[in-house]
Amino acid sequence: MSTKVPPEGNQRQAEPSSTKTDILQYLLKEGRANARELANALEISPQAIRRHLKDLEDEALIQHQLVQSGMGRPQHVYELTSRGRDRFPHNYDGFAVSLLDTLADTVGPDQVGWLLRKQWERKAQHYRQQLGNASLPERLRRLVELRRQEGFMAEYYPLDSDNEEESNHYMVTEYNCAISSVAASFPSVCKHELDMFAQVLPDCTVERTHWQIDGEHRCGYSIQPRQSDEN
Repeated sequence: MSTKVPPEGNQRQAEPSSTKTDILQYLLKEGRANARELANALEISPQAIRRHLKDLEDEALIQHQLVQSGMGRPQHVYELTSRGRDRFPHNYDGFAVSLLDTLADTVGPDQVGWLLRKQWERKAQHYRQQLGNASLPERLRRLVELRRQEGFMAEYYPLDSDNEEESNHYMVTEYNCAISSVAASFPSVCKHELDMFAQVLPDCTVERTHWQIDGEHRCGYSIQPRQSDEN
């Protein structure tokens, strides 16, 4: 039995973009789905659903991963990006900023700064536990995936080699900020974020190269392994 997502009201025929909205709503509710699951749920052809999925990916509202299932070919499994989630009403940032403003008025800005620093130290500890002692490229892959799960549109790539396993210089880039409203009101959070990356990768030199608060369209971090003291 299908789990069709009902359209809003009875506007399916009148609104040419309603299928895309249905896809976003389905992914919001279910988390992830492949093209066949979406086609069955929305009761449209696989060819039509793939056209809509391409359009949504082009708009950066969804993203896909290749997932191996059984002995067949890997499948494209789709999920919302943070931009896609932003299509649905929420006021998480507003609540967070209001809470921090209240704390600043109650205990003072210095205490709020201390709390933010402790939060990032806790986040760094969590990331390090997740990354383990793998090679640097593998740790960067895992770190980027964790950031994506938290709403950041993140990627990494080598800067000095086509082979990421042989590189000695990497860039981690985040094209959106999941805490932009907090950062605008409390800019120190960005310094704590930079410190957090340095704690997560203690064998590397981490430098910020791009910063959205400065008007750039992304935040970027240069990451280079430290040279061993041993000769």
